[in-house]
Amino acid sequence: SLVIGNDGTILAFCEGRKYGPGDHEAGYLLLKRSTDNGVTWGELQQVAGNTENPFHNPTAVVDRDTGVVWLVFNQEAFATFTIHSRDSGATWSDPVEITKDVTAPEWVHHVVGPGSGIQTRSGRLILTGDHIDNTRGDWIFSRSHMIYSDDHGANWKMGGRLKGGTNECEIVETSDGSLYMTVRSADRSKNHRMCSWSSDGGDTWSDPTYVDELPDPVCQASIRRYTDADTHDRDRILLANPASTTRDHLTMRISYDECKTWAVSKVLSVGPSAYSDMAIAPDMTVCCLYDKGAKRPYENITLAQFNLEWITDGADHIEGV
Repeated sequence: SLVIGNDGTILAFCEGRKYGPGDHEAGYLLLKRSTDNGVTWGELQQVAGNTENPFHNPTAVVDRDTGVVWLVFNQEAFATFTIHSRDSGATWSDPVEITKDVTAPEWVHHVVGPGSGIQTRSGRLILTGDHIDNTRGDWIFSRSHMIYSDDHGANWKMGGRLKGGTNECEIVETSDGSLYMTVRSADRSKNHRMCSWSSDGGDTWSDPTYVDELPDPVCQASIRRYTDADTHDRDRILLANPASTTRDHLTMRISYDECKTWAVSKVLSVGPSAYSDMAIAPDMTVCCLYDKGAKRPYENITLAQFNLEWITDGADHIEGV
């Protein structure tokens, strides 16, 4: 999970898997911070976790109105907690459990993220997640959903759910106030991303459909608004995913029509790569945190920083920047 505080501090979160590479080995939630736009980094911080129970899926969002950084995470793939920081991650509150507020009784599995959340123009904080509502565990019972807060993180509620066959997801707000969700398919025989739309703040969602333009090896992806026509020269939304049938070729894409089409693509990393998350620095630098390796995607967690000119090979630039 990657976010940038109101003061420009970059916060990069990950799981600490001390005893092995498996998901169940995620005993800690870790953070590194940079106060100089990624030039140097502070010491590794443990913000949650212990050796007895898996703590995982750190998913952050910054409330631009209050400056508070919220981190939501899970224990044992169900229990859900929040912590928050009022000093851009230097110190953190005690955890507060919100499981009963963001899950349904029939769910047997629930996780937030992975990735980061958004704050809409209305001030609503939104995080995504997925759940399973049947003990059989078949892919058709996996469903994407969102959780939200309308009171700056004091209380969290369960938002709309997608139909079965959906999985890890992220959301972006479009220029007309709608929400677009980019979705990992739960069907491992499919090798394209899915999408869904909401016109009511995430309370309900359209039937998910496959996006032919977005090949995907059944993996997480990240999406982020880069610019909008109100504050910059035009609308631009970025998406990053391994654009392949295997987890490699992490690719940056740009949409100029609010996620209807993806006009530009550029490979960020040719070799093994997997999960990613993006944030936009105050100077409009794109920051992308992602899995990268020589033989397997999970050998390193890497932060790439680049600008619009790099993505478009000089064909596009932000007027006035």
